Amino acid sequence: MNSIESQIRRLPLALGPDPRRVLLRPFMPSLIVKPLSPMEPNQRVAHLFSRVMLLDDAAVDEKLGEVMADFDERHQRIRDIFAERYEQIRPLLPTDRELGEGRRLLLGSYFTNEYSLESSALFNPSMVAAPDQEGVGEGELRFILSLRATGEGHISSITFRSGVVSREGGIRLDPVSRFVHQPRPQPAARYDLRTFRRKLEELGVEHETVVACTRDLADGFIMEDVVRLVKRLRTSAEEPAVRRAADRALMLAQANYTVRFADGLGISEKIIFPYAPSESNGIEDARFVRFTDEDGSVTYYATYTAYDGNVVLPQMVETRDFQEFSFCTLNGAAVRNKGLALFPRRIDGHHVMLGRQDSENIHIMFSDHLHFWHDSQIILRPSEPWEFVQLGNCGSPIETDAGWLVLTHGVGPMRKYCIGAILLDRQDPTRVIGRLREPLLRPASDEREGYVPNVVYSCGSVVHGPNLILPYAVSDSASRFAVVPLTSLLGAMEHK
Repeated sequence: MNSIESQIRRLPLALGPDPRRVLLRPFMPSLIVKPLSPMEPNQRVAHLFSRVMLLDDAAVDEKLGEVMADFDERHQRIRDIFAERYEQIRPLLPTDRELGEGRRLLLGSYFTNEYSLESSALFNPSMVAAPDQEGVGEGELRFILSLRATGEGHISSITFRSGVVSREGGIRLDPVSRFVHQPRPQPAARYDLRTFRRKLEELGVEHETVVACTRDLADGFIMEDVVRLVKRLRTSAEEPAVRRAADRALMLAQANYTVRFADGLGISEKIIFPYAPSESNGIEDARFVRFTDEDGSVTYYATYTAYDGNVVLPQMVETRDFQEFSFCTLNGAAVRNKGLALFPRRIDGHHVMLGRQDSENIHIMFSDHLHFWHDSQIILRPSEPWEFVQLGNCGSPIETDAGWLVLTHGVGPMRKYCIGAILLDRQDPTRVIGRLREPLLRPASDEREGYVPNVVYSCGSVVHGPNLILPYAVSDSASRFAVVPLTSLLGAMEHK
């Protein structure tokens, strides 16, 4: 153990997955549980509908009563959700007959299921100062913690916790609600054709196919235009590549959307669950940062990885209040791979971001537009045995008087993950001016077991008072907190 490791204080707090936090999700018989299972008529749907229709009114009321007795206390607005679900599956039913309320609700319940979004893991935390600091004590900081929650089918979503950290580094977590809620999504208002075509090419669609697929779209088009285009090309396009490109175009359009939560929800009740097809296998590793622009305005951005089982799509989400969130694709040749992390302010008028474009080294990139990144350069390569396999960041850089503090992750023998740290020049962040030669944090003896063993990992920390507050994941299963004296950390770096 090196000198800085000996000064780290691991807090006795642990955030583990809670299988009781269940979300009501659409269910279709015979389909694997996925966020976006297609709503298509099938024989089992018809059979299920027929069986419910054969029940007399008394039997319907009795069965609905059993369902409500079983599930009413586990959810808020459950009757409204059953009613909404019935309206969603109504086009699949072989009748135009108007059904009674009880039968509609019972049918809705048969096409709904509980999804335990944290049943497998709660990990890869990212910590930011909360927008509202009212009511905290002197020297305290209220924070919001985002975490990657993983449930059935290994589908990942974003969940939140909140709490207060004292000047000395003590943490009080707020109570966690039993209830969870999804927001309602809305597609982006309008899409730019030139940008849209460029992104399709970045996703591997050949230029000629992109042109053939999108030639009927206007320079500024809306979601309905894409839906009509895809329906037509699926049946009329002779080239299979064009049909596949049309499906990819729909996926890309659906990856840009906005969600808003109902008023009055606590932060722990808010769940960002995969919505777009590009996210159908999960929303992974959100790195939130409190970004202050040159006019003093504050926006919270997070880079994350959308994954559909085949394609990794780097995305960005932004919010000002953790009430409304806007999601968009990132564009440009430099937007590749996982682990993008935005600096918390512009430098010399440019947005700056870290990445790991080649899966091995830490890169830096600059842009005049937040959503477009065209070039990157390597600033750090693996040089120590504990990081020989690969390097990456553990969240957005933190500005200190000494420079930009960047927590890193390094992968060594037996795919063991450790957390390290480097220091970048404040004026020229392409310059590495300090570096820990030994890990800052490595898996302790009670942190080595989990879904992916021998891993400590973080997606974002904060400096408060004299300390770095480091939330970190334990073997892709749960999350903990460590407190690191900032002066000692900076002093332990080997300066260049």
